[in-house]
Amino acid sequence: NAKAYLMIEVDGSQQEIVEATEAILQACQVEGLIEAKPAHDTKALWAARKALSPLLKDIAPKKINEDIAVPVSHLPELLTGLEKLSAQYQISNVNFGHAGNGNIHVNLLVNPDNAEEMQRAYACLDEVFSLVLSLQGTLSGEHGVGMAKRPFVSREIDATTIQLMKQVKLTFDRNNILNPGKLFPSD
Repeated sequence: NAKAYLMIEVDGSQQEIVEATEAILQACQVEGLIEAKPAHDTKALWAARKALSPLLKDIAPKKINEDIAVPVSHLPELLTGLEKLSAQYQISNVNFGHAGNGNIHVNLLVNPDNAEEMQRAYACLDEVFSLVLSLQGTLSGEHGVGMAKRPFVSREIDATTIQLMKQVKLTFDRNNILNPGKLFPSD
């Protein structure tokens, strides 16, 4: 029944690991804290995290997943905003990602056969992107823009910068064979 699952992994010299772990344990004195000591505990925690995305199909047959990022200082506002949008649009939402750099994978869980639900989901997604940008975030934290986010790029990047990006791409890709139709909004 957990609403949140935060994994904190540290690296460094043995002394740095001990010091960082002690500081984390002091800061995280809450119910439900699990400290993974042996290597097999760490592997089990990572296995649980990696199993999360495929398990979402048990909740809904399709997910609209986006990877966005905001400054870490805005992460609480983002997560609160995502919860509000999920409730407002009546769309199940599961978020996971990399809290240390503000990169969150937003998963709107939907039934693709329900046209009304899909309409609500895409309206919700539009507001998710507005929320991210209002928090000085970016629409793509680690997986790129691709084709799905193309219509939204101009909300984050001004026309002059997009034109410059197109010119740079043209310099290296005169025949437009590298990822044609991706990244840039349709003209």
